[in-house]
Amino acid sequence: MEKLVYLLTITFLSMALLVPLRGQCEAARAAAATSCHAGTGAAAAAATSCSRNRCGGKSAGKQKQQPQVEGMFVFGSSLVDNGNNNFLNGSGVRADYLPYGVDFPLGPSGRFSNGRNVIDALGELLGLRGLVPPFADRRTRRARAALLRGVNFASGGSGILDHTGQGEVVSLRQQITNFESVTLPDLRAQLRGPAAAANRGRAKGQDSFHQCYLSKCLFVIGTGGNDYLLNYFNPRKNGAEGGPPLSEFTTSLITKLSDHLQRLYDLGARKFVIFSIQPTGCTPVVRAFLNITGAACIEPVNDAVALFNSELRRLVDGARPPRMPAARFAYIDSYKIIRDMLDHPAKHGVRETSRACCEMSTRSSGVLCKKQGPVCRDRTEYVFFDGLHPTDAVNARIARKGYGSSSPDHAYPINVKKLAML
Repeated sequence: MEKLVYLLTITFLSMALLVPLRGQCEAARAAAATSCHAGTGAAAAAATSCSRNRCGGKSAGKQKQQPQVEGMFVFGSSLVDNGNNNFLNGSGVRADYLPYGVDFPLGPSGRFSNGRNVIDALGELLGLRGLVPPFADRRTRRARAALLRGVNFASGGSGILDHTGQGEVVSLRQQITNFESVTLPDLRAQLRGPAAAANRGRAKGQDSFHQCYLSKCLFVIGTGGNDYLLNYFNPRKNGAEGGPPLSEFTTSLITKLSDHLQRLYDLGARKFVIFSIQPTGCTPVVRAFLNITGAACIEPVNDAVALFNSELRRLVDGARPPRMPAARFAYIDSYKIIRDMLDHPAKHGVRETSRACCEMSTRSSGVLCKKQGPVCRDRTEYVFFDGLHPTDAVNARIARKGYGSSSPDHAYPINVKKLAML
């Protein structure tokens, strides 16, 4: 075990990696009638979020399919980061170069994949009209239509703990602060418009902005893996005698994550999608540094993240009363979805389960792809694109299972599609 800890440390220390409200909604709709007919206007947007039919009714012509949610706000690490780290000059955890994005329409964008990440794939299933923009891109605040689809705050290399990550990363706490101090005021300014006076002085729970918009958005969290790789398995942070017992460390993580969820709830979040940690012990970088050949995984690492995942699922069961009574959750078990692909590759059309699709960079200790390096010919046959992150095909499968599966092994207690309908 000491050897495992030491080798993992060497590997990852180098990753710089919803009847009283009806009047308010009707008032907003009336205030926005003119601008709604024109197809624009902030008040119109506020009003339509209280109605299934834009501008308050069905048009005579053919309508486009409406998005299933108002927007999606994303928090977490590199598995859900869509380019925020591109704007962090001190970050060594970046994917803004080829071969990243080799199959993505925009090319290299900061997504740690050959194509889409799981957020992109989930957004497509939800019918979002375009990609969720990264917070750090200054264009996001100026692009009103994009902003209303949501914002991605995730930062590769970050974790639940403030001190997780090497180099310049944006912690989960800071990601939520960015949502609260920047994006939330921007959204309120756009969506309230002429109806703002009707809500002035009202409590947050009576605010049509929260009830007609935020409660109809999804808040997606994908984090936790780096807290194990960069903290629990890091003797330089835990000291020579080692850190706390695994159960104690995991309980601490769950408590801190619960506090972050509570903070988002207090800001108006009601629908949460939470991703589990993937089977990290099966990733190419972990296996390679322990000289594991064949299909074997490093089970002590998997055991650690599996404990976190089980506690995360219990958190979903117990988070609502009494602290978050109106919250609803969909827990997506990425661990089991990926593990099934690893254990039964032929069933899923997968050929390579242990190696990365791209040539690895020695500067990232086998985590990230080499710049301009070669890649495998058929990316659909690979589980991992680089040393740690899944391919487009795997991300799409996780999104499909999380969105539509009726199995509690994939989505619990409900899937994302049902969550969006609430």
